[in-house]
Amino acid sequence: MADLVGKAMTPACRKRGFASVDILAAWPDIVGERYGERVQPDRIIWPRRQNEDGDMTADPATLVVHTDGPTAMMLSHELPQLIERINMFYGWAAVGRIKILQKPVQIKTKSRPVPPRDLTDDEEQRLSQQVESVSNDRLREALKKLGAQVIARGSQ
Repeated sequence: MADLVGKAMTPACRKRGFASVDILAAWPDIVGERYGERVQPDRIIWPRRQNEDGDMTADPATLVVHTDGPTAMMLSHELPQLIERINMFYGWAAVGRIKILQKPVQIKTKSRPVPPRDLTDDEEQRLSQQVESVSNDRLREALKKLGAQVIARGSQ
């Protein structure tokens, strides 16, 4: 699933200067818990210039992020550490500067998973029959729990 979504998202990311969806997906891990949901990467600006030989060279990019005012103030004091973390993610000095735009960030609310329904007596009996041939007690109980989850979620 991740491969399919990644392939579909990559062209949209490239329009914003991101080589792939990887940095967007890993953003909370890169910036940490404090900024993971409160700072969002917007685009990467890759400056191009010609060197003495006339070849195009890429200087470190500018990462544009957006956040609210109070978070922008805190973030501005930690930019060197953030640039270092981003460059460790890329494996080279890809980002040399971060530009902060102050605008509202939509904080994603995490929805609670729906608890699985209780199995009927018939379903429990069928499940017990399917795992009764397993000789290891712990394995049999683990398979029974897994089977109960699969059956309960499959018919919701």
